[in-house]
Amino acid sequence: MSGRAAGLEVAVRVRRRELTVTAQFTAADGEIVAVMGPSGAGKTTLLEAIAGLVPLADGSVAVGGIEVATPRRQIAPQRRGTVLLRQDPCLFPHLNARENIAFGLRTRGASRAEARTTADEWLARVELAGLGDRLPRELSGGQQQRVALARALAAGPRVVLLDEPFTALDAETVAALRSMLCDRLRETSTTAVLVTHDALDAAVAADRLVVLEGGEVSQDGPVGDVLRSPVTAFGAVIAGLDRVPGRVAAGVWTGGAMRVPVARPDGDLTALFRPGAVALEAGLGGGDGARPGHASWRAPIARLEPTIGGVRVQLANPAVAVDVPLTAAAVLEPGAEVTASVPLDAIAWV
Repeated sequence: MSGRAAGLEVAVRVRRRELTVTAQFTAADGEIVAVMGPSGAGKTTLLEAIAGLVPLADGSVAVGGIEVATPRRQIAPQRRGTVLLRQDPCLFPHLNARENIAFGLRTRGASRAEARTTADEWLARVELAGLGDRLPRELSGGQQQRVALARALAAGPRVVLLDEPFTALDAETVAALRSMLCDRLRETSTTAVLVTHDALDAAVAADRLVVLEGGEVSQDGPVGDVLRSPVTAFGAVIAGLDRVPGRVAAGVWTGGAMRVPVARPDGDLTALFRPGAVALEAGLGGGDGARPGHASWRAPIARLEPTIGGVRVQLANPAVAVDVPLTAAAVLEPGAEVTASVPLDAIAWV
């Protein structure tokens, strides 16, 4: 960061009802950090702690090198250089798009004319030029989110906190809004923390990914690294990978019913592979259905889950997801035993 203070430094412990959230990470100026985790992991609580909406039990938050929160001292949310955007754009219903953006500028001392001019500039930046006179009810959900983002960035924050801002929008709108968001954040060198449930948001928009589980950071690193080598079952799910923990003994790795010869030292080792890499064969009586160059094992079907492109078959012992087309799933049923096989070169070891 060439000697400059980080855009955001977080090292916090927050007690919230039955959950204690403990998290530590640093984001550079202009860096986008995605935060993912299961429901109830503490993602929103983390954002609210950074924004100043909940007190810290321990630790601190610094924005641009200035400490804005400790257990004993809290700078007011509106004075710490952060802005929080939630799923609801929270636009003033009686103000048009231009006036919504200008409102924040006026509260910071801008003249009426200056605020209107800046608001129109931001409307153009978020691709809403000419729509400044429309009330929120006259705008689509995606357009309202663009106005909310323009209002936030027009105020010149150091850090933007986004709490699943795309959840209520259709896929086409999300794609356009995600792209625009990245462009505007990087154009203004604004640091952002993006809470999302969609790994695509992280992969496309973020520089780094923080995985939060049970109030604790389970993994933190460049997005590609985290998605390629998840260290927990939840991380594997968001990465779209099967994750089978096992152990190596005498040159053979064992994970449930899976056994694979490996040139690895004895000890714990985890296999990662994509559900689409696994092949299933039904109706085989005995034997393991071994195929050269493959890891093969017999496994019972736990359940079948419909997907957009076919069916996801959930196997037991070990727990493995397998994606198959509808035609292949026609002969499969829960409780039946199948032979599963995955090419050895499709397995990554971590």
